Amino acid sequence: MTEVTPALAREAWRLAEPLHAMIYFVPESRERFDALGIGATAGYFASRGGALGPSGPGPVVATFYNFNPELVAGALPAAWRTTTPAAALAARLDAADAALTRGLGDAVESPEVAEAAELARLATESATAYAAGRPLFAAHAALDWPDRPHLVLWHAVTVLREFRGDGHVAALLVAGLTGLQSMVLHTASGQVNGEFLRASRGWSREQWAEQAAVLRERGLLDGEELSDRGRELRARIEDDTDRLALPAYEVLGAERCGRLAELVRPLSRTLVKAGFLAAAAPQRK
Repeated sequence: MTEVTPALAREAWRLAEPLHAMIYFVPESRERFDALGIGATAGYFASRGGALGPSGPGPVVATFYNFNPELVAGALPAAWRTTTPAAALAARLDAADAALTRGLGDAVESPEVAEAAELARLATESATAYAAGRPLFAAHAALDWPDRPHLVLWHAVTVLREFRGDGHVAALLVAGLTGLQSMVLHTASGQVNGEFLRASRGWSREQWAEQAAVLRERGLLDGEELSDRGRELRARIEDDTDRLALPAYEVLGAERCGRLAELVRPLSRTLVKAGFLAAAAPQRK
């Protein structure tokens, strides 16, 4: 079995990511969180953070990493006076079911989705051997698996995303970057919608500007653009993140990892073309 490279594992993650990420933008999520009486923002923290149990803001601030603590504190633990972690998680899964069915149509019942689900689940279950130091992944990995293939795929991609995310947080810590600083640097790369990141994470323009100034003092920004040092640091962080994410995919070997990427590519492309992730698209300059 040919070994999986970090680049191949990253490609499998990148091509599958829209299948998970769409849950943060689709109306199905807002509708179900509204039905719980908690609204979209609280629903996000309650459903993703619900894997940690009925906690206050502390564990969510720590593990999500880049949100303004005041935004999180406005949602938790208040949401637990209205709903429960189990209900929030169930609402998110139900939203994923409805959104994927709407976006992919008959493809949710296809052999390709079933095959992708099998491969992604294998990677996810293998990753549990590397759960140490990955609290958000470990919490999600302990959740029950859904039954239907398209939901197995969604759940697996979601848990694998948390596996990679925990490793990314570790890489940011080693690099000496706060969550807000990491977003400022990411925005300077031109790859993301900075205004969306800032507003959705609850940071003011003043707070953003303050941290941009700190990064300039560190020589990581040149004006609003990445400096050479900034590009080098971002490249190192991404390399570290890829390396830390690799163990989840090694069980597949290169051939099956490539097959997973091949299977999810058209599914994710369909969702992106349908505007399921439009809010997070990079701004045109």
